[in-house]
Amino acid sequence: MPSLDWLTARPIAHRGLHDAASGVIENTASAFSAAIAGNYGIECDVQISADGEAMVHHDFNLGRLTDGNTSLAALSAAEIKVAPFKATSDRVMTLGELCDLVSGRVALAVEIKSRFDGDRRLVQRAADILSAYTGPAAAMSFDPGAIEALRSLAPQVIRGIVAERHYDHPEWAALTAAQKWRLAFLTHAGESRPQFVAYAVRDLPGVAPGVAKMFRIPVLTWTVRSAADRERAARYADQMIFEGFRP
Repeated sequence: MPSLDWLTARPIAHRGLHDAASGVIENTASAFSAAIAGNYGIECDVQISADGEAMVHHDFNLGRLTDGNTSLAALSAAEIKVAPFKATSDRVMTLGELCDLVSGRVALAVEIKSRFDGDRRLVQRAADILSAYTGPAAAMSFDPGAIEALRSLAPQVIRGIVAERHYDHPEWAALTAAQKWRLAFLTHAGESRPQFVAYAVRDLPGVAPGVAKMFRIPVLTWTVRSAADRERAARYADQMIFEGFRP
């Protein structure tokens, strides 16, 4: 496996180095520029648009941070860009635009959002963009099917699995207990072959991240927000994905 020292060398800013109180909103050019200025890695999320573009946005719908309330999957990239982030001049970026902005200056960890419905359009688009990008970058997802597809489509793109132990948030309500167990303990690893693991800091230490470290698979941990989180991350992970402070 190729060396992933670049992925663990510096703390990774969760959705960029954002600070809503200062008008710097998550997953925007402003937040990513702040992370670059601080020499932090960048974690971001991507969603699929109606016309197949990878859009840098966490939620499936507009509305929490932007004007509008429509699903991104129902809008074209151009239509998504019309909606401004509240109280800022930032607009939703494409993954290609983010790569152009970062231009290899810091590590990039791209989370491919999934509804666990087998739709692989976003995986394909992210694979195309990251395959052409010359900077240090990796893709990851909670969905092992997406990572398995990425392995097939673009084996040269570094891939990781995002996981936690309990999956008790309402967003996971559609998953069965068996599916949650499989995700928590990474029993899909034979098919998905993740090259790194990003595990919830609240669930460290844990069996799955412990086994990963035993096999020298790098372990990131998310989302580190407190001194206690930071101590746990330092003990059980190789690097943290953080927000709310500057390491």
